[in-house]
Amino acid sequence: MQMSDIPFGTTDWSAVARTEHKGETGSAYWRTQTFGGIRVRMVDYTPGYLADHWCVKGHILFCLEGELHTELEDGRTFVLTPGMSYQVADNAEPHRSSTATGATLFIVD
Repeated sequence: MQMSDIPFGTTDWSAVARTEHKGETGSAYWRTQTFGGIRVRMVDYTPGYLADHWCVKGHILFCLEGELHTELEDGRTFVLTPGMSYQVADNAEPHRSSTATGATLFIVD
């Protein structure tokens, strides 16, 4: 990731408009900022959320609250709890997320 031409700034995430993204079940609410070619999001997942697709986008995720389950297309599963993160490259390992209890993530992609 090359970060250039981004002046210093701060973000009050509570002031960023949120958008709803429905899953197979539940919803994800994104607050999104873009800096150069980098998308940064604060995402709240409702309890019972299950993604409606296998994602191939690369991300770095950091779990702030709750518990997020991530399933890879090859069957492996991982659980993030507060203070944990994961990273995956573009087109590396298709993945999808779910949460029984809800979760809040900080995501860079």
